[in-house]
Parts: sequence; C-alpha cells; structure tokens
Amino acid sequence: MKKRAVILIITIALASIAGAHCQIPCGIYDDHARIAMMEEEATTIEKSMTEIARLPADSPQNINQLVRWVNNKDEHADKLTEIVTYYFLAQRIKPDTENYEAKLKTLHGMMISAMKCKQTVDLKNVEDLKTLIHAFEGLYFAKPSTAQPAH
Repeated sequence: MKKRAVILIITIALASIAGAHCQIPCGIYDDHARIAMMEEEATTIEKSMTEIARLPADSPQNINQLVRWVNNKDEHADKLTEIVTYYFLAQRIKPDTENYEAKLKTLHGMMISAMKCKQTVDLKNVEDLKTLIHAFEGLYFAKPSTAQPAH
C-alpha cells in the first residue's frame, strides 16, 4: 500500500511538471524548448490536416477518425496559442526589450494563424504558422544591437 502511495505522489508530481509553465516568479525558463514545442505543435496540426483531407467520410469508422483528427488539430492549435500567450507574452516579452513591437506582431500573427488552422484544413495556414515561428525565433534570439547611434 505504501508503495502505491509513493507511486501516486511521484506520478502527480511529474504530471504537474509536464504541464504548462507556471505563472509564479520561479525563474525557470527554457526558451529553446518552447520554440521546439511550437514547431512540434505546428507539425502535428499539419499531420492532422493531411489525414482529414485523406479520409473519405464514407463510413462510420472514417467519420469517427475524421472527428478525432479534427479534435487533435484543434487541441494542438490551442496548445501552441497557450505557449504564445502564457509563456512568451505573459512572462518573457517585456516592453523594454529590443524589437518589442516586432515580437508582439509576430506572436499575434501566430495566434491568428493557429486560429485559422482550427477553422480550416488549408495547409497554407500551417506554412504561415511555421514561417512566423521561425521569424519569432530569429527575433527572440537575436543578439542585442551593439551599434552606436550616429552623432
């Protein structure tokens, strides 16, 4: 019985670590991991859209699978939006950072593309999303400008 209680406690602890990043000032961030997660979410959305387009709705089994792929697509679009809002917008992007407006615009574009991915199965929306993720990555990890203003 004690062994089961220990396993339960460990499982709960690990599950809480695997969830969304906290909104307390813990100071634990892994920006590269979040970018990789967003890329993975976009790839999953793309796979879901491809499967939706591939499956004919000619049988109850296929209809069931279509519903599951649509749900999967929407879930991963939501996960990506969560990373954008709760990790980057709420915690990492500060008004005094370089390229603040460009970062905000790019993150907002990602949210719009994720929304369009939920509304359609147009792979162009996934392409746009991936392009924005890579653009944001370049902005976010850019070295601070060392150029001196001209006199």
